[in-house]
Amino acid sequence: MLTKIRNIFHQIDPEIIEEWKWMGSPAWSHEGLIAVGNAHKKKVKLTFNQGVHLEDPHGIFNAGLGGKKWRAIDLFEGDELDEEGLKLVIQDAIEYNLKDN
Repeated sequence: MLTKIRNIFHQIDPEIIEEWKWMGSPAWSHEGLIAVGNAHKKKVKLTFNQGVHLEDPHGIFNAGLGGKKWRAIDLFEGDELDEEGLKLVIQDAIEYNLKDN
């Protein structure tokens, strides 16, 4: 699942910077942090740094909704990834970072 997510980030923005931080978690940035991926035993968690400010027309955010900043997508084994919804959220996150800088 993380491989699929990584490919989507790089499709959306060839200038995206991918770094491995925080004990081996991939982090994607463009003019600021966009998201962090974490592989857990039973799920992959994709947490968006400015998630509270992002549009979610497909309703893919399903975790971290109570926070004042972060929102996340939990993907459990067997879940189908809404690739179009993820692409829209990534594009919105990049635009958010660009207008903020």
